[in-house]
Amino acid sequence: MLATEKLVAWELPLDPARLIVAELATNAALHGRVPGRSFRLALSVVPPHTLRIELTDTRGDRLPVSPRTTVAAYAESGYGLLLVEELADRWGVRCEPVPSKTVWAELDLGAEPSVSGHETSHRIDQ
Repeated sequence: MLATEKLVAWELPLDPARLIVAELATNAALHGRVPGRSFRLALSVVPPHTLRIELTDTRGDRLPVSPRTTVAAYAESGYGLLLVEELADRWGVRCEPVPSKTVWAELDLGAEPSVSGHETSHRIDQ
């Protein structure tokens, strides 16, 4: 996965970032996809020492709802955003110009990260 390669290159911890990327990418592919269009993954390190993960898809009409109110006790699916909520320090949804939205999550990194090559953002189109 390209996101994992970027996290390694930036010398950032893989977990829980790659789990959050996987859940948000899965949601974008399953629920945010429009035939002929894809989604965009963006990773960035923003002040103060925060990894920001953003997934933008082309289904602005399908906004995620609070995972605590939508997952049935014995459901086999629907736990993706619940995992993101538990793993991320913050997460949310930003409405973009129609027809898209961005679901984002942030992880506090603690000490200042040593991002290699002074590159602090990376975009991956899927």
